[in-house]
Amino acid sequence: MTEPLNETAGVPAATTEPAAPDAAFEAVRIGLVSVSDRASSGVYQDQGIPALQAWLSKALKNPITWVTRLIPDERVGISASLAELVDMECCDLVLTTGGTGPALRDVTPEATLAVADREMPGFGEQMRQISLRFVPTAILSRQVAVIRGRALIINLPGQPKSIAETLQGLPDASPPAPGIFAAVPYCIDLIGGPYLECDEGVCKAFRPKSAIRAPRP
Repeated sequence: MTEPLNETAGVPAATTEPAAPDAAFEAVRIGLVSVSDRASSGVYQDQGIPALQAWLSKALKNPITWVTRLIPDERVGISASLAELVDMECCDLVLTTGGTGPALRDVTPEATLAVADREMPGFGEQMRQISLRFVPTAILSRQVAVIRGRALIINLPGQPKSIAETLQGLPDASPPAPGIFAAVPYCIDLIGGPYLECDEGVCKAFRPKSAIRAPRP
């Protein structure tokens, strides 16, 4: 596995423990990284992390421990934060938002690939397919997804609306477009993480029949 990085990066971390763990569901640790020069310096309030927390809190039945980072567009610092969230904070899933365009300061994909053991290209491909329903410039997005150890790391868009669309998909569109999160629980199963259970009213996770556990109450 890729060696841990120890560089200090960005704004101090914030970790929030789950308020009311439910013993019926496995606990999950989720790292959220918002990459923005201006938000990390206080020019404006970050919207990426709250948008991710809002959607995931609705989608998942599991008790969640959040580990968050708000950091500038610096490649070394982004890589260090991702490695720390996986290797030291033991996150099962890490989602980033921001820094995935073609601008010179957009280096999140390169920073993510630098800490990868394996690439998962299908996630980025599907995100671009969803975004292309709205704007032709979606082909300029460079989101990637990778596995590091037993964690899945996914780059997401920077706008809250786009975050929700790519995670949840477009079920009412013609034709419908599946969101990327439907594949996340089974991916995490395969790499040895906790069994994620979704609220099907928000997102129906896909697993082969042989991998599905009996439903919880």
